[in-house]
Amino acid sequence: MPPRDTATLSNDIKAGLTVGVVLVPQAVAYAILAGVPPVYGLYASLVPLVVYSVIGSSPHLGVGVNAIDMLLIAGGLALLATPGAPEYIVLVALLALVTGVIQLAMGLLKLGFIVNLLSRPVATGFISGAALIIALNQAGGLLGIDVPRTSQLHVLIEGLFFELSNVNPYASVIGIVSVFLIVGLKKFRPQFPAGLAAAVAATVVTWYFRLDASGVEVVGVLPGGLPWPLIPEITTLRLTGILPTAGVLVLFQFMTVASLSRSFASKGGYRVIPNRELKAIGAANIFSGIFQGIPVSGSFSRTSILFTFGRTTRLANAIAAVVVGVTLLFLTPLFIYLPDAALSAIIVVAISKLVDWREVRYLFEVKRADGLIAILTFLSTVLVSVVMGIVIGVMASVFAIMYRISRPHVAVLGHIPGTRSYRNVERYPQAEKTEGVLMLRIDSSFSFANAEYVRDTIRRLVLEEDNLHAVVLDGSGINDLDMTAAAVLANIAETLRGRDITFYITGLKGPVRDTISGTPLIDEIGEANLLMTPHRAMTLIQQGRQD
Repeated sequence: MPPRDTATLSNDIKAGLTVGVVLVPQAVAYAILAGVPPVYGLYASLVPLVVYSVIGSSPHLGVGVNAIDMLLIAGGLALLATPGAPEYIVLVALLALVTGVIQLAMGLLKLGFIVNLLSRPVATGFISGAALIIALNQAGGLLGIDVPRTSQLHVLIEGLFFELSNVNPYASVIGIVSVFLIVGLKKFRPQFPAGLAAAVAATVVTWYFRLDASGVEVVGVLPGGLPWPLIPEITTLRLTGILPTAGVLVLFQFMTVASLSRSFASKGGYRVIPNRELKAIGAANIFSGIFQGIPVSGSFSRTSILFTFGRTTRLANAIAAVVVGVTLLFLTPLFIYLPDAALSAIIVVAISKLVDWREVRYLFEVKRADGLIAILTFLSTVLVSVVMGIVIGVMASVFAIMYRISRPHVAVLGHIPGTRSYRNVERYPQAEKTEGVLMLRIDSSFSFANAEYVRDTIRRLVLEEDNLHAVVLDGSGINDLDMTAAAVLANIAETLRGRDITFYITGLKGPVRDTISGTPLIDEIGEANLLMTPHRAMTLIQQGRQD
């Protein structure tokens, strides 16, 4: 870690203590959301934070359990074992271990670019859908009713509807008041640990009035002491079962860590190293699995807290881990009367801002296809499953990219009077087409994926022209070209020559010219017809007419 002066060390201590106080109730709540006993959330908030503080590159990233990750875990593993059962707990620890190994390997191989598969529309749709599912899953806790945990929207709504008659009035009052207390404190005292305040108040009320005897569900006894290293037993059946969830978790966690660390690095005027972050979060997950924890990644709320303290270092995460360690050693008896309703309130408020319809509307306004991908991802997340939501979203993004690549934009160009510029006649009304000349521009890489489409488009445009004697292809928009595309251009040149139409190609970039050198295309169009600019081609055409 970098050297620290007295002021920075003071900030580290204050920031670490604050984050630790916020992290303890969140860790307990998020563990329940993942389907494991609360203490495992504390286990995950101990050693992994120290590991990140040693390896990571961001001084402000708050590492630990994350609500969206917990829903991914619950959605992916609930079909393999009963949440809370010993086998389920082992699977969660193994999931953390496997996820960490994959992330560490990716970081060592510098494969951080793979996270780009999670495009902005996919992330927007998934996070909004997951946040809605999380909120509805916590509605049962807020109201004191027993609703089966699921990631399917219609099942949740049906379960809530049929259980409304069993609402526990004491639990619902605790839950609703906790929500208002947290929201109020966040608004008027943003530096105050609102979640902890709500948890303490709800615990005192439940203990004083013995509301647990009136049906209010409480956390109960948590095992004290620090976790011992225990590598979960690895079997082929377990590995094959958790790998799909691990794959999704790897991508989503790194996207979270990368976006958070980069965003706050931009605000703070420093830089982070993406592949180092990938290795750091991978190592943190490995140690979480070894020390009986659950998967960890970055947290927006805790990162924001660290950032408010200004100049800090990664030591703040280690200090937050000390707070968790002290809690495990001495304070677990205080959780006995902590009501589930208060934990549900903490989760609901934490994820309430993640349903981002403004972003979806913005995507629709800027690019309709991206808006549709966001909606498809959202619907897949809430109607199918959280894991399939990301999978379907990524597949839709890849399909959209392939569709765009296979159908590149081919513009018909015209001359802008008084200049040497040629522009798309559909966008520039002043652009004038030259009689007997068809000038085109391909705005894409030119490859086997779109070669046939480009050939058909050029043939169609040629047939639409009368008395055509020259075709000029402005290649300035072609960033790459393969042998299939070169063969198609040679075929076009041969066809045009058979109709006494001269074919010119202009503006090719150096790497593209290198590709076509020595190919039949050079023989078909002639070296003299490979020109630097469309203006030069038009000059030669005009001279030919005069001759």
